[in-house]
Amino acid sequence: MIEDDPNILELVEIHLKDIHCTTTTASNGNAGLSYALTRAFDLIILDITLPDIDGVEICRILRAEKISTPIIMLTARTEEIDKVIGLETGADDYLTKPFSIRELMARVKAILRRNEINKHAGEAPGKIISFDELMVDPQKRKVLLGKNKIELTPKEFDLLYLFISNPGKSYSRDNLLTLVWGYEFTGYEHTVNSHINRLRAKIEPDINKPQYILTTWGIGYRFTDEIKTNDKKQVQ
Repeated sequence: MIEDDPNILELVEIHLKDIHCTTTTASNGNAGLSYALTRAFDLIILDITLPDIDGVEICRILRAEKISTPIIMLTARTEEIDKVIGLETGADDYLTKPFSIRELMARVKAILRRNEINKHAGEAPGKIISFDELMVDPQKRKVLLGKNKIELTPKEFDLLYLFISNPGKSYSRDNLLTLVWGYEFTGYEHTVNSHINRLRAKIEPDINKPQYILTTWGIGYRFTDEIKTNDKKQVQ
């Protein structure tokens, strides 16, 4: 947990211990960033307003370094644009101060539960989904494009897995917010657009002419159900 308010640090740490979490804390951004870059964590709780480097920049750096640890952002900022920026930077969740400690713990438990499900899923053989040059392994949360490994954030992976598991099915932005983020994020449709754009930049040969994640005009997005082979289209 990276937070400069000692009272919030103490309160949250007490409740995290109650759910059997071992907590590392940092009261400034640089120390927290150093921990996050050099140690393995199941979750990062990150304040945006810090005395040295702000939480948004920390999140950007971690995602740029291909660290996909889930992040919950905390902030005293109430402007809608700040929430959008936080989520679009790669955070998994966002709470505005003053927040309910019960709400925070509920969201922590949800993320840790998902981590545990993914961990156990990796212990057993599972179905690998391949589509043209794209391969997604849901157990290892691994993505290959041809022979190249593609590094995705947790939400980018969840979006891709949802799409590739349901080729041809169109999803509205509200659908995607509910299915991928886990509950309603009313008003955050632009967050979906941002994640789709980043995902396309990583998997599409030409982001201006996407082959995998297509736009369904007037609805939202879908994964293609056509594979190009020898200049002919095969419909699955």
